[in-house]
Amino acid sequence: MSETESVATDLAVDLEFGDDGLVPAVAQDAESGAVLMLAYVDEEALAATRETGYAHYHSRSRDELWKKGGSSGHVQRVREVRVDCDGDALLYRVEQEGGACHTGFESCFYRTLDGEQVGERVFDPDSVYDESDGDGDDED
Repeated sequence: MSETESVATDLAVDLEFGDDGLVPAVAQDAESGAVLMLAYVDEEALAATRETGYAHYHSRSRDELWKKGGSSGHVQRVREVRVDCDGDALLYRVEQEGGACHTGFESCFYRTLDGEQVGERVFDPDSVYDESDGDGDDED
């Protein structure tokens, strides 16, 4: 793909990237249907996901492309990417290895508004990420 050619023109559907060049992407476990996380995708991340079959996102805090699981090894194999009716959100249906959340939980949605923990911690983040990684590769 040339620099002037965008991934969006290579799709059968129109995507509406926001003014910031991003579109939200929900990662869902393809088997259980559980919602694992929400992150953001730009054209580069979507192209990398399509090329490799592994979930890539745009880190808003670091302003760069990141492969999910790049530090932790908890990768997401993408089975399918769906687009919502307005073309302004994506659904990544994935096979998740390990936990999806950088805090060690299976899903980033592990607590209620009242603070009740309803999810399961599946790994110790201190043993996965070294201190230079900050809070791991799975932020946003």
